[in-house]
Amino acid sequence: MILVFIAFFAMMIFGMPVAFAIGIAGVLFFLQNPMLPLTMPAQLALTQTQNFILLAIPLFIFSGNLLNETGITKRLIKLSTVLVGHMRADLAQLTVVLSAMMGGVSGSAIADAAMQSRILGPDMDKRGYAKGFSAGIVGYSALIVTAIPPGIGLVLYGSIGEVSIGRLFAGGIVPGLLMTLFLMITVAIIARKKGYVAVREKKASLKEVAITFIDSIWAFLFPILLIVGLRFGFFTPSEAGAFAVVYAIIIGVLVYKELTWKKFVKTLENTSIDIGMVMFLIAMSGIFGYGIIWEQIPQVLSTFMLGITQTPWILMFIIVAFLIIAGMFMDSTVLILLLTSILLPVASSVGIDPVHFGLIMVMTLTIGLLTPPVGVAMYTICSIMNCSMEDFFKESIPFLIAVTLVVLLIIFFPQIVLFVPNMIFGS
Repeated sequence: MILVFIAFFAMMIFGMPVAFAIGIAGVLFFLQNPMLPLTMPAQLALTQTQNFILLAIPLFIFSGNLLNETGITKRLIKLSTVLVGHMRADLAQLTVVLSAMMGGVSGSAIADAAMQSRILGPDMDKRGYAKGFSAGIVGYSALIVTAIPPGIGLVLYGSIGEVSIGRLFAGGIVPGLLMTLFLMITVAIIARKKGYVAVREKKASLKEVAITFIDSIWAFLFPILLIVGLRFGFFTPSEAGAFAVVYAIIIGVLVYKELTWKKFVKTLENTSIDIGMVMFLIAMSGIFGYGIIWEQIPQVLSTFMLGITQTPWILMFIIVAFLIIAGMFMDSTVLILLLTSILLPVASSVGIDPVHFGLIMVMTLTIGLLTPPVGVAMYTICSIMNCSMEDFFKESIPFLIAVTLVVLLIIFFPQIVLFVPNMIFGS
């Protein structure tokens, strides 16, 4: 298996697409083991995509793309402006609040970062914000999307680790709101220091807030209906994805009346590309993952880590450090696919709740989206906003500290994650 890992990293260094590197390295494992038939890689790639629970992933991707074409995003921007328009660096605050609201719509940190870079980036430049500050807050606020349901990372983790997706969705609410609060405080401190001003002289009236909120109510109902439906058994996670698609179509056609046939076709095209990329990764990871299970790497790693310590929070720190380093070199989606089956048993063996561990794992890995050399969200933001990497790093340090503090709070106080799931689903 060592040769397989060496081959994988060598292909990554030479710039081979991640999915192909995973698949080729996985096939190499079978070539090394004559007792395993060479028909197995093809069978594993096929069966990996036949998991009924994984059907939730393309459905949630489709629903997120649909909701972005219904007019919900436009209304959320308007509501965010009303709520934080009176604050210093109001566009930066708007970015944070909008990400919290978009969590239940897009489910993808990269999609959220790209959208906000295009929509808010030019206006931030006009206001005189430093490019690194603008790019940094767009990037780190997009991490909120990974916690607020329905994050695709949580669906992947729950599917592979056989953890309740409903509990994961509920567990992400408080961490997502905490991240929102910490980032807003950080923006306020930086804005005061740099002298950024607000666009509105005073707070919006309660009447204006209420009217705008009612106009945006369908966006807020979306994650609530998902969690309620999962809690009371109205649908499974996969059926929840189908419900999300139907919900998006109804809102777009009958309520806001902005989902035209042209937009629907465009959504289908974009969704086909997104789903193809994700499902191909899942298929290839099935080949690679079989070798990991065959060589009993989870058991070996568990024995090694437990030999170092059996104290849950120390073990969690070791795992988080490993995830941060891994996230610097590989996409978070790939790491969730590869590492869930390895690390979850280790965490469970010392009594760490799978939902608690899942939120920490997904949030930590998505930080890698903003770090080199494979920071997909970072490259996307800097490209769209014409920001240098140096400026991005320098101005992003306070936001990184804010997100790190949230992760530390979650590690030491598991009830931050588990309170809502236990309240809704029972302990």
